Amino acid sequence: MNFHYFAGAACRALLAPKDGPSLYDVCDPVLSGPASGDPHLAKFYKTALGNPALRMLLRRAGLPELRDEATLTALRQALVRARDEAEPDWAAVGQPVADLVDSIALDHPKPPPAMFTGSAPPAAQIDGVIRDCAQHLLGSYRKNGFLPTYAAFNLIGDPDFRGRELIMALTGLNARGYKNSSLLFNLARVFIARSPAHAVVNPPWRGIAEPMWEPVQIRHRSAYYDAFFIEALLSYGESGLASPADKIAAERAIADMVDFCVNISREEVEGIDGARFNVVTALAPPPHPRFSRYFAQIKQDLGFGIYVPDCDTTACSISAATQAGCTDPIIDQPLLDFYAGYQVRAGVNEPRVTVPLNENIDYEGGVATWIDNLRGERPYGNDLDPTLNLDILEVSFRNLARWKILETPARLATVHRIIGFQKRLAASGAFANPRSHIYYLPELYSAYFGRCYAAFLALPLAAQASIDPNGDFDFIRHRVLSYVKGELMAAEMNVFDAALALIALGHLGADPRAFAPALNVIVGAIGEGGRRGPFRAYEWNKMKTPTRILVGGPEVTSAFVLMGLALAKRAMTRG
Repeated sequence: MNFHYFAGAACRALLAPKDGPSLYDVCDPVLSGPASGDPHLAKFYKTALGNPALRMLLRRAGLPELRDEATLTALRQALVRARDEAEPDWAAVGQPVADLVDSIALDHPKPPPAMFTGSAPPAAQIDGVIRDCAQHLLGSYRKNGFLPTYAAFNLIGDPDFRGRELIMALTGLNARGYKNSSLLFNLARVFIARSPAHAVVNPPWRGIAEPMWEPVQIRHRSAYYDAFFIEALLSYGESGLASPADKIAAERAIADMVDFCVNISREEVEGIDGARFNVVTALAPPPHPRFSRYFAQIKQDLGFGIYVPDCDTTACSISAATQAGCTDPIIDQPLLDFYAGYQVRAGVNEPRVTVPLNENIDYEGGVATWIDNLRGERPYGNDLDPTLNLDILEVSFRNLARWKILETPARLATVHRIIGFQKRLAASGAFANPRSHIYYLPELYSAYFGRCYAAFLALPLAAQASIDPNGDFDFIRHRVLSYVKGELMAAEMNVFDAALALIALGHLGADPRAFAPALNVIVGAIGEGGRRGPFRAYEWNKMKTPTRILVGGPEVTSAFVLMGLALAKRAMTRG
């Protein structure tokens, strides 16, 4: 979207007729005065929703149903209870807001069919983009001392998050600040989505992965991101395109990021049986996440004060460290023993999933996301994501011998149950439904399945037979390939879509002739990132609570494009 689009959309929002009380007419009488009760609710309102820019944009966004005095009073009373009561009934507090959330209509992107592409770009062009992406990563590392990733808020929220899901979040999340922010963000969503302001907050885009619109992006560092940057730089070294100087620079960056993953971000926790394990936390203690002082305070004000470890960051970090040849003792831990305590067994530990936003899928055999720290804190409650479970399988395959998985029946059973969980997703087609995923898109699930499948194929045939005696991986492979070729690549793609398609196709052994559409999208978009990099920032992963928070960045796009093109180059070289 260009300046003229945003200028026109902003003018329409500012000049629209006001049709009922606005967000500020509702909230100011309750939350703008001297704080009482829980001070965070008012502080969050003033920081996140009461800022002058948003006030100006939403000043004429009104809801006609709030002209009814009883409806308006019930909504304000819910805010008063959230503010003043020590232990509010969050289902009751959230219901008036949930009813309003159900009045908005949001849809996932539906890109139009793409033009057929017959031939791939020349090999020299593909090599040039690989080098450009690698130089972007290495240059950014030299400049910043790390590879940054960014978070951005989309206040219109996620299409899968409706009134029912809001009640799930309010009753399943643990941290009060997170409940407060979820309540108010979802109230604001209604005024945005039902007014001309929605065109400013949520402009249209090409493809599936959402571009991350500037200017407000929060730069930070996490071991989860470093793990994939490690894999990208390893793939550059394997591409045959790195100069001797680039190889040295990449090795230094990889060594630093491995240390960040397995040492700086390390945290000790207790397993279900009381045994201690070292895992990897989502955000290391300050100053390591590299927030600016301004955004560090904003993070506190918005209710994100506590971060706990998670199963995905742990799996990806250990996998990246293993690939990089790390010998730290943290890799020797048989993590499957720990993950088994977070694995859902129907009728036994289903209550562990307290925020079941994707309850359309069968959780049996899946591993939940968040890990209780030693203080027993669980700010996000818990949820269960399919893609996370692919990462657990992938790191298990890379450490099959080290963790004695085949020799330990309980560990092998844990693997079998995760594979069963994945097969049911493929058999039902649920993996291709965005609602089935908590933090990712179906296209990213497809790429990560390819990554997992490649680790599986690298095992000896006897090990493959023990892990997958029924051929479930081939069954899932065919379903994922069908989705990538028949749905994702049959529609218009952006650069990030195309990179994920290549990662899936390359790892799953697709005919190299199928790469052409994705290759042409990437080569044709080089330079779109302007001064920030070869490509712009896109949605890599997201959170649906407290609102739609996207994570990505120009460096992230370069990393995934590099990995996708390196795989494509290898496959095309083999023919």
